[in-house]
Amino acid sequence: GLRGWDTFDWGVDRDHRYLPTSQQEVLEKAAEFGIRGGLTMSMHDHRGRFAALTFASNEAHPPFLRSLTRYEKAMQLVAINVHIHARRRLAEDCVVDGITLTRREFECLKWAACGKSAWDISQILGVSKRTVTFHQENAKAKLGVRTINQAVVRMAARARS
Repeated sequence: GLRGWDTFDWGVDRDHRYLPTSQQEVLEKAAEFGIRGGLTMSMHDHRGRFAALTFASNEAHPPFLRSLTRYEKAMQLVAINVHIHARRRLAEDCVVDGITLTRREFECLKWAACGKSAWDISQILGVSKRTVTFHQENAKAKLGVRTINQAVVRMAARARS
């Protein structure tokens, strides 16, 4: 579920003294590309993941800002739905039996399913063999299996269902 929510408007003509330097730089860089103002809705879920939906404009005080502020609750629902949809799409290929693996864990298992050794996978991905082993061990632990072959079988069974 959702843990935290923050909605704020921003723009090139706002007082930025209270912002950290890194955030001031982001606003300055956006202005260089013609983005002068907008509204951002940020959210944090119970797992500590962060997402934001931003409406930006080439105007410092865009007319749509009043409408977005007026309909903030409805826009929050839009933002939540966009976030849920994006998370599902991004994690779609990394779920095995309801267990979410990181992209790298999933990728290491896919290469192992092709008969590649940890060393082979390290060469393909451009990482160390130790890194591949780390991701494979994490995948095995998450899936509750002892061997890479068992993890690959679980992944293959998911692909057939």
